[in-house]
Amino acid sequence: MTDLKPTLSPAITAATAPAGAPLVTVLDAKALAGLTQLDPTGANRLMQRVLTTYRGSLERLLSQMTHARQQSDMAALRLVTHTLKSSSASVGALALSVLCGDAEKSIREGQLDQLPSMLDHLAAEAARVDAAVLQLLSDK
Repeated sequence: MTDLKPTLSPAITAATAPAGAPLVTVLDAKALAGLTQLDPTGANRLMQRVLTTYRGSLERLLSQMTHARQQSDMAALRLVTHTLKSSSASVGALALSVLCGDAEKSIREGQLDQLPSMLDHLAAEAARVDAAVLQLLSDK
């Protein structure tokens, strides 16, 4: 059986992003504009609420992913990657969404040889996304 234990920390903090990196480019501007159009005046603070909720969900799902990796629980990993794929796309984290889709497909098809490195890459991209979301929230 493939060893699924992470080789990289799945922590999602702004500190993991390279210094001076343009964090907001991690998020698709068109997707963010779509969210803004739902609350054009910002009176309902929709963008802030969506991004704050996403950050909480991201943290919870990555924690679940870490636990599922430690237990080699393919069903839980598939559910986590599926859920994270959709929510990430909705906030414009398109690269993360694609990585989640690739991992989900790999699990579904039983092609697990590359799964550990895929999940490590997914966790690293999640850290970049979290830092970008945090930057957006602090700019608001």
